[in-house]
Amino acid sequence: MLTTWVVMPTCLPTVRRRCHVCGAGRFRASGKFRVNAHHKLLDIWLLALCTACGETVKFSVRERVPVRSLRPGFLDRLHDNDLGLTAELLQDPAVLRHNRIALDWDGAWRLDTGGTEHLGQEVADVSVRFAARIPVRPVRLVADGFGLSRGEVERLAAEGKLVSAVRLDSRLSGDFTFALKR
Repeated sequence: MLTTWVVMPTCLPTVRRRCHVCGAGRFRASGKFRVNAHHKLLDIWLLALCTACGETVKFSVRERVPVRSLRPGFLDRLHDNDLGLTAELLQDPAVLRHNRIALDWDGAWRLDTGGTEHLGQEVADVSVRFAARIPVRPVRLVADGFGLSRGEVERLAAEGKLVSAVRLDSRLSGDFTFALKR
């Protein structure tokens, strides 16, 4: 029987970038946006605060875009400082690349295994689904889900008792499946 696990965010990740004021390397997204109009063109920024000194920085979301080119409701969500929109934009690869930032998901996600009935099974077929682009090593998820150490999981993989189509020792942020035989 196939069991589904979900890797889900618990809060917004911190943003890794050097602060120009104090030199710290982490920012916390405030969940607020700044929209500036130039006639019929808009500049849109996501505001973030340095975790050490509280300095505010702006991460560019859109630059000089015509108002009519925005999706319906997008501007309303910006004006309402929609936290869901903040989460979406923080995971947008174009926004990350343009602002030269990276996300730190430490302590910002959890694994929902749907209960403990999979712990006693001789053979477990598990499908892991990601609710957000959270880079995690599959070895860590298997270890957390079954209450094993990472060394035990790596030993099971080496013995052929843990089988998956993906590399278990590299970071992954997409759905995958695995089978564990005890």
